[in-house]
Amino acid sequence: MSDNTIEKWSTLKEVQEHLGVGRETILQWIAKKNMPAYKMGRLWKFKLSEVDKWVKSGEAADNNSSAED
Repeated sequence: MSDNTIEKWSTLKEVQEHLGVGRETILQWIAKKNMPAYKMGRLWKFKLSEVDKWVKSGEAADNNSSAED
């Protein structure tokens, strides 16, 4: 039965809570790092399974951190 379950859409706020990051971080990831997100009118919507897969793939990693150099 779980194969037929449709995943609900999540809001930006729910993704913030899920990942423990701020709104601006998520918006930057959408713009610069191809975070899976869908614009519906003025709202961003997400599938948490896609977000988790994106994070696990390493796409969210900050590879350009030169502040520590």
